[in-house]
Amino acid sequence: MAERYLILEDGSVFKGTGFGSKATTFGDVVFNTSMTGYQQIITNQIYHNQIIVFSRPSIGGTGIERAGYESVDPTCKSVIVRDIADVSINRRRRLSLHEYLKQQNIPGISGIDTRALIRKLRKTGTIRGSIVDPVNDLEHAFDQLKAIVLTNQQVGQVSTPKPFPNPGEGKNVIVIDLGLKYGILRQLSQRDCNVTVLPYSATADQIFSLDPDGVIISTGPGSPKDLPSEVIDMILAVQRKNIPLFSIGLGHEAFALANGCDVIKSNAEHHGDNHPILSIITDDVMYASQGQGFMVDPDSINRDDLLVTHYDMVDHSVQGLRHRYYPAFSVQFFPDSSPGPREATELFDEFMEMMATRGR
Repeated sequence: MAERYLILEDGSVFKGTGFGSKATTFGDVVFNTSMTGYQQIITNQIYHNQIIVFSRPSIGGTGIERAGYESVDPTCKSVIVRDIADVSINRRRRLSLHEYLKQQNIPGISGIDTRALIRKLRKTGTIRGSIVDPVNDLEHAFDQLKAIVLTNQQVGQVSTPKPFPNPGEGKNVIVIDLGLKYGILRQLSQRDCNVTVLPYSATADQIFSLDPDGVIISTGPGSPKDLPSEVIDMILAVQRKNIPLFSIGLGHEAFALANGCDVIKSNAEHHGDNHPILSIITDDVMYASQGQGFMVDPDSINRDDLLVTHYDMVDHSVQGLRHRYYPAFSVQFFPDSSPGPREATELFDEFMEMMATRGR
């Protein structure tokens, strides 16, 4: 494997060994502290146009397996690790990480001092970077990096273009795809829900025509303020119809905007599966997976309409909201445990109960 460089817009250069694709790429560099679940992380659409740095020293030991996908076509830009494992004893492995990234045209770099890189990212926040081949003069590569413009229309690039079903015999659930994690579909399938996934451009009338028992607004990449205003209008129309509504990740941020809150950029992004979350209602602590670059401004919450249900115990950011007058709630973290702890999956049971009691 050939030598490759990670260059950052502040002038830093990290030398390593390439694996996966040999492509040159650009993206926003973020780090993830998860100890497991690298396949789910790489295929999570929230990492669209981003370069993922793993804090775990060795990645790749379980290979790639059929049950570990969060999307069919991953859209992250690169994977950076300290060490890539070539040997696996996982009987469910179908591909090595190197083979998978090569197949998906995603470049990777190993042998980089990821601790030093993550320390830098903790200070600077998200920073733009590029994966390049070694050359005598990197000035041209830095000029290209500074000139690149990444789209802010990520949701339109990752959302399904057409509706598709995930059949079941139970409650009729509509999922609005802002960058859907398949873990959400798995949780609904375990509860025998009859699911229809609609694109992010779906209107309230299209949703109502399918006679839903409940609606889920999915996770997704980017800033909620870059979403079309029609998405916010759709959320308001659904909740005013008293249809149970569960919003997750980017969906949570859009739900907050729809109800008059402001959403701001986080000082430090949260990417990992060991974040302690306090449930205000029960006073219980759960651990959950997060992929968060934005947060609801707590000072902007209209307490007459919304209840804060969850807080992050590390930085006290708002992690959950519930409407006082409509059957609607949201969480910033990922409750589908894919990857991550399973405590938060109880929120899907809460959503099921909300649908069961509708109209009583």
